[in-house]
Amino acid sequence: MTPSQCRAARALVSMSQDQLADASGVAKRTIASFEMEQRRPYERTLDAIRAALEAAGVEFIPENGGGAGVRLRK
Repeated sequence: MTPSQCRAARALVSMSQDQLADASGVAKRTIASFEMEQRRPYERTLDAIRAALEAAGVEFIPENGGGAGVRLRK
């Protein structure tokens, strides 16, 4: 997951950084610094963020020549 995917995923489900922090168990400061591309969290932290976003209905699209992205799950 890239920082831009994280920002876009939150926007798709109208989730604030505070809400994502609560849902994922990850500190808001960690989410904010990741999204601003200031630092890359541990993989287990990214997994927790991704799982919370997926539980909210986001599907992550891998890079397949057109760039990585996100969409709402059907």
